[in-house]
Amino acid sequence: MARMYFGTDGIRGRVGVHPITADFVLKLGWAAGKVFSSQAGGRKLIVMGKDTRVSGYMFESALQAGLIAAGVDVALLGPMPTPAIAYLTRTFRAQAGIVISASHNPYYDNGIKFFGGDGFKLPDEVELAIESYMDKPLVTEDSLKLGKAHRVPDAVGRYIEFCKGTLPSGSDFQGLKIVVDCANGATYHTGPSVFRELGAEVVEMAVDPDGFNINEDCGSTRPALLQDAVISEKADMGIAFDGDGDRVMFVDHKGHMVDGDELLFVIAKHRHQRGECSGVAGTLMSNLGMELSLKELGIPFYRANVGDRYVIEAMRERKWQLGGESSGHIICSDLTTTGDGVVAALQVLHAMRDTDTPLNALKKGMQKYPQKMINVRIKKKFNLEDFPAIQQAVVAAESELAERGRVLLRPSGTEPLVRVMVEGEDDQQVNTLVKQIAAVVEKEIG
Repeated sequence: MARMYFGTDGIRGRVGVHPITADFVLKLGWAAGKVFSSQAGGRKLIVMGKDTRVSGYMFESALQAGLIAAGVDVALLGPMPTPAIAYLTRTFRAQAGIVISASHNPYYDNGIKFFGGDGFKLPDEVELAIESYMDKPLVTEDSLKLGKAHRVPDAVGRYIEFCKGTLPSGSDFQGLKIVVDCANGATYHTGPSVFRELGAEVVEMAVDPDGFNINEDCGSTRPALLQDAVISEKADMGIAFDGDGDRVMFVDHKGHMVDGDELLFVIAKHRHQRGECSGVAGTLMSNLGMELSLKELGIPFYRANVGDRYVIEAMRERKWQLGGESSGHIICSDLTTTGDGVVAALQVLHAMRDTDTPLNALKKGMQKYPQKMINVRIKKKFNLEDFPAIQQAVVAAESELAERGRVLLRPSGTEPLVRVMVEGEDDQQVNTLVKQIAAVVEKEIG
């Protein structure tokens, strides 16, 4: 059964445009409350947090009202990183966790995503159950059965201590100077504190959210200012999070970007040297260079569909503890249940300290293949089989690459886009081919 509202990472869209409206989100809170309360044997509690965009206030209130109407108690965490909500859902033994966030999107977008009581994203059957209630009339519980809401004043401190606890006892980063870019998002009051409390000298960037500046010329998707700051501050590295803190990118001391594939390789190689890496799960977008570099080390690699839920599924099926995406979404399942930018960053810093090796040297073990991607905005969903011209363009490009590269067309799960990706040995050839295919896609369905 197809899902009507849930995408690869919850429900997301433009604020004020269905389904990201106050009335829909009120009903969604009630529907989720009915589903989770029916599963609860005793306490009916859902924890809820948000990022820093202005519409979060509206949707927090709407969800809260819907949940209370369904007879569920609500623990309000305020602005918190997405992985912090997954962690606190488990800590409070709640039935579920709800995150109000559109991650790396601009302030005028927002979304709702859920975690189950185990801290993992919801399985399809639970999302379908929630959707089934959206077609039913909202019936408020009797006043005796209404839920209550309370704020959790120590949520930030709890998460900071959790992050520090993912490192071996006695770990510290004394002597390191780090520029930390928090994207004016959910890590603004947690990320810098974690590194500072572990002994690093921290230079803060984009830690003044005003509801509108989240991800604006900052964060993991806009790293140019961070690169400049690392050079001007003569820092050892820069660390950039996205708006909800589940992604991370690094900048080495020379100002060069280090993306999610390279960070994943650094962590995997360090764990492999310690006999702690059974395999790595990536995605269809993972750089071919990472796959080949892991193979040289004897580390198994598997490509899942794009989206952290699919990476986690692949990890759980294979009993692997490490996986991630090029975007910087890195999952260390022995430490937490979802992608966590701060936890992943600490793992990279731990590898540097444990081996006494700078980041630009650690990443040299992986030779990245040139990979170019163009996002083509589309008006409707499409099936590639219905567009012979696009198929022909893809086949022609694959023939020219002659098995020394890859072509991938992938609809975005969160935006009306088709991502056209070409990867190969020759940068100029890759650039030419990706533009050719993107032009055909634009002409056919743009």
